[in-house]
Amino acid sequence: MTEPSPAPEQSAGPRKPLNRPAAIAIIATLAVVALAADQLSKFFALQNLTPGDPVQILGEFLVFVLVFNPGAAFSLGESVTWVFTIALAAVAIAIVWLMITRVRSRLWAVALGLLLGGVLGNLTDRLLRDPGFPVGHVVDFISTPWMMPAIYNVADIFIVCDMIGIALLVLLGLHMDGTRERREDRAETSPDESVADGAEGDESTAGGPVSIEGVGTDRDSLFPVADPDVGAPRRPDGAVADGTDDPSRA
Repeated sequence: MTEPSPAPEQSAGPRKPLNRPAAIAIIATLAVVALAADQLSKFFALQNLTPGDPVQILGEFLVFVLVFNPGAAFSLGESVTWVFTIALAAVAIAIVWLMITRVRSRLWAVALGLLLGGVLGNLTDRLLRDPGFPVGHVVDFISTPWMMPAIYNVADIFIVCDMIGIALLVLLGLHMDGTRERREDRAETSPDESVADGAEGDESTAGGPVSIEGVGTDRDSLFPVADPDVGAPRRPDGAVADGTDDPSRA
């Protein structure tokens, strides 16, 4: 009795795009995780650090120093804190809109979910911390002097890393809907090249350079030079009629 041969293995095709509920679930879950990580880290920093007093964690490689930042990176815009509150809220709303309407790619869902969590982390500080709504100061406590002089927090890490990730997704041609732009689709023929290609096609179709009868190589060998009197009326004796013998012109 012969045993049935095993069925041939089928190669896995490209993964199907996410449906809307799955995309929303991934982005919302990662946003909550990133927001929780940011707020918990700030809670422990407030409980264990003295403002302005640096604590070396890994020598000069990693230092914790608690500060309250009313502005952006490097303490820019300290007098217009409300502007950053509006900007963070606008980014959060834009990500939620993309989550509902556009995103069907897993990589895009991960990137936007973590980015949304980072944005909400700093937005929470702007809305709820002293000196009050909507000009609260962001809690910063991470310092890496070897990399940059700024002091930042976990939310900033999520924001910067995800912005880099989004830039890579764009460069790789991965769309939010899960489709990928192929290299040949990006190549566009310039108008000059199109005209040149059309001219070459006409030439190749005719079998050589475009010719005009009576000009160039097609000129009659008996009349190598253009005759200015070609087509002029002639008299019976063969002479060219110049119009002087016409009685009507007298």
